[in-house]
Amino acid sequence: MTEASTSAASGRRASRGRIDKRQAILEAAFTVFAREGYANACVKVIAAEAGVAKPTVYNHLSDKANLFRHAIEAASDTAMAQNLAVVGRLATPGDDLRAALEDVGDRLLLCYSSDESWALRRLIYAESARFPDLLDVVRGGGPTNRVTEALADRLARLALDGRLRLSDPAQAAEQYIALLTGPMEERSRFGTEQVPADEQRRLVRAAVHTFLQAFGTGAADSAGSANAQGIVKGS
Repeated sequence: MTEASTSAASGRRASRGRIDKRQAILEAAFTVFAREGYANACVKVIAAEAGVAKPTVYNHLSDKANLFRHAIEAASDTAMAQNLAVVGRLATPGDDLRAALEDVGDRLLLCYSSDESWALRRLIYAESARFPDLLDVVRGGGPTNRVTEALADRLARLALDGRLRLSDPAQAAEQYIALLTGPMEERSRFGTEQVPADEQRRLVRAAVHTFLQAFGTGAADSAGSANAQGIVKGS
């Protein structure tokens, strides 16, 4: 190996090491901020959690406020990617639209109700006055949620195919998500109580039933209607 190639390889390893160290710091910061809140969190504790020296944290993220913003952004990016992957499943919904919407609902609710997602939302609720731009960070850098936009696009395509009746895909997407997440927030007390898997499943089926009552064509979704009504009554 030549001296030049050895130097290049060393440079790549150094760069990779810096990226890995930064990621470890951001993950540790999110853990500590979620556990202790912004005001009580200490950079020294974050450094220990990440397995680095305190000056290393400052070298990467400059100060506590910047560290908090980047930790929230990193956690939001992870959650966003997971949710967008779930919504993407509606690109090929198959013949049973009700089943496809329930599958997506199940998966979205799993993402929404993970420990990390609850921690992220509680941090945003608690610190939005101190950091008013946090909501834009979580939405993906714009005034509207990227997940809602992606879902609206999928619903619009289903409407063009004659499988849904809707005039405002964005509003329909918002209502679909609200039907899923609203009851979950109430029953879990904002993530502080465990909701059994079978109850989550009933919530999803009830949400999809209500959604199709409003936006379904009465054809493709009719097969599961009677069973869904029974679940809604018994939930």
